[in-house]
Amino acid sequence: MNKNFNKHLFFVIGIIFSFFIGVSAPTAHAQINYKEMLQKSDEARGNEEGIQWEISMNAVENGREQYRKLHVIAKGYNSLINTLAPGNVKGQKLLMQDRNMWFAKPGLSKPVPISPRQKLMGTAANGDIASTNYAGDYKIVSTEEGRVKDEPCIVMNLQALDGRATYDRIKYWVSKERLVGLKAEFYTVSGKMFKTATFEYENSITVNEQPREFISKMIISSAIIKGDVTIINYSKPVLKKVSGATFNLNLLTK
Repeated sequence: MNKNFNKHLFFVIGIIFSFFIGVSAPTAHAQINYKEMLQKSDEARGNEEGIQWEISMNAVENGREQYRKLHVIAKGYNSLINTLAPGNVKGQKLLMQDRNMWFAKPGLSKPVPISPRQKLMGTAANGDIASTNYAGDYKIVSTEEGRVKDEPCIVMNLQALDGRATYDRIKYWVSKERLVGLKAEFYTVSGKMFKTATFEYENSITVNEQPREFISKMIISSAIIKGDVTIINYSKPVLKKVSGATFNLNLLTK
């Protein structure tokens, strides 16, 4: 009787152990959960405690080519984007602060509130070029296994917590091993996919004396109009101390 009881006990313990292993993402990072995976993927797209980088954007929309060069300073979710080129938009600024966004340009007396969802250029929205905060802006409603170019991923179905997020719904492929986002599909509230994105990470930054991958390219393609695409190249990422005054709304037009 004791022998049968022990067998039953080991069987129950095995089931419980399997359950707790299952609630965490099967990555090389011990027992990391899905929310933590999402936070790590945000860091690789600019959500650091003080960082700057440059962006070069090239877009094709209805056969028309467009270009823009930007400089971004970020601290956590706050971002300040300065337009460097071309000349007709040079000096324009975007400020993301506590999930709110403003636009300013030379000659404008005060900043104008805008939405991260508004189109910036081509297929890119204002929110696409700011520091990413999917972990704070979305809830994970479901997950599944997936792959991108044979790289094992956790596919997260994300739903916006409120209307200030850049997108209503996102299907997001996060690498199990590297903890970076590799692919995304963007959906309306009704479930219609309207654009897709892929991500590359050939840049590197050093965090706590350890090298960490940082985004180098984002390609955003329209799922509705064939040929409409925006390529965003990231360069010169540098960790730095960033003062809170950098994101002071009152100083945006100074």
